[in-house]
Amino acid sequence: MKPRQWLLKKRIDAKLTQEEIASRVNIKRPYYTQIESGTRRPSVKVAKEIAEIIGFDWTLFFKKDCSELEHKEVPYANHNNDFRSTRS
Repeated sequence: MKPRQWLLKKRIDAKLTQEEIASRVNIKRPYYTQIESGTRRPSVKVAKEIAEIIGFDWTLFFKKDCSELEHKEVPYANHNNDFRSTRS
């Protein structure tokens, strides 16, 4: 897996340390570090808890080939994929 730079940025923007998030989610810091570095995928329960603390859609952890662009300032509740055709 690739490093989750988007997660690192969101954590830093939230002014939280890895230890603080791990403590609030009730996991060990090395496990959180592995999630953030992309070497482990969190359980659904842990993904939901991390996302709630930092403020993003928890399903982003499980998107296949998820790009950094997808994570840039996308509003938490706006995931309706409303694509309208621009053809006449």
